[in-house]
Amino acid sequence: MNDKRRFQLAASGDPQMVVLVEGSSDQVALETLADRRGRDLAAAGIAVVPMGGARNIRRFLEQFGPRGLNLGLAGLCDAGEEGDVRRGLEWAGLGSDLGRAEMEALGFYVCVADLEDELIRCLGTAAVEQVVEAQGELGSFRTFQRQPAWRARPSQEQLRRFIGTHSGRKIRYARLLVDALELTSVPRPLDRVVG
Repeated sequence: MNDKRRFQLAASGDPQMVVLVEGSSDQVALETLADRRGRDLAAAGIAVVPMGGARNIRRFLEQFGPRGLNLGLAGLCDAGEEGDVRRGLEWAGLGSDLGRAEMEALGFYVCVADLEDELIRCLGTAAVEQVVEAQGELGSFRTFQRQPAWRARPSQEQLRRFIGTHSGRKIRYARLLVDALELTSVPRPLDRVVG
């Protein structure tokens, strides 16, 4: 295990479960939701670990799964990466011919498009635009909306792309959008993955 992953686990105490996520914005979203719910993930023995993309899942399953540290596993992925996660789980011996229901039974949840899409749909575009405005970026978003490639697209798609256009923006908005959620209406994959 490399030093970075060892540090991530050490910072989480003595984890009994690892939640594998594609990237840092997913990690921030899950940790922010846990904080809002008053849940101390480290005290619960849960470490949220970004994989740097779903294609890396085999390496992480090898380290943390039955062939490695044998920790409890869960995960969150985008719909476009569902196949990579499914194949990784099957490769690790956690099932065969897994469908989405079987993946969920293992604790792995799929976002309809991606986490940002889930949050935008849950909040609604008006609420997300208020978050963008509070960050002083509404003017930039309006400029983005006028670009020929994005002009005719639905606001939800525009917001999703806007959030992903600059380095660090996805991570910042992951926290902000989760903070804006009503705790009674959290997107299902986000809600279920850390319970």
